[in-house]
Amino acid sequence: MADYGLGSLDPAGSLAAAGALSQPAEKYVNNPDLELAWASKAFQHAEVYFNLISAVDTTCLKLTGKMDEEIYTEFRKDFPDLHVAAVTEDELKSEEAKSKWRPFCNKFEGKVEDFNYGTLLRLRSDQDYSEENSCIVPRIQFYAMEIARNREGHNLAVWKKTKEKGTSEDTAQKQS
Repeated sequence: MADYGLGSLDPAGSLAAAGALSQPAEKYVNNPDLELAWASKAFQHAEVYFNLISAVDTTCLKLTGKMDEEIYTEFRKDFPDLHVAAVTEDELKSEEAKSKWRPFCNKFEGKVEDFNYGTLLRLRSDQDYSEENSCIVPRIQFYAMEIARNREGHNLAVWKKTKEKGTSEDTAQKQS
């Protein structure tokens, strides 16, 4: 996984950051410490998620438990032709896109915890997080895209690459 130079927070710092980050956005104005805490938490989430999809068959993976089905159904109803394997930032963040995404996201307010929390999303599902392959989206948009990628088999490429790498490393170790 790419290193964004964010460092890490100790457990006490992580708890303080989580508490601060749960406050209404209007309460904060360009606080560098808060921005660093948010970036660190978003990076940690991305790292855990990528490790997860690298380790398991993603077609069976549930991200929200009982809400996955509703998120996926609503997503495909609202975005039937969106090719989730590779998206552009424009498809997620342009003014036209925002006018479609906003009503979708708002359906999950009060249903999905932290539905509007900034989360890193990979633009191409077959690649790791990197500066070029990541953008910040609301958590529900991340869930919609990643649940679709998992169900439709697009994240299998990551898992297969990891398995192949492990197999070739095992073979190399046996030959040494």
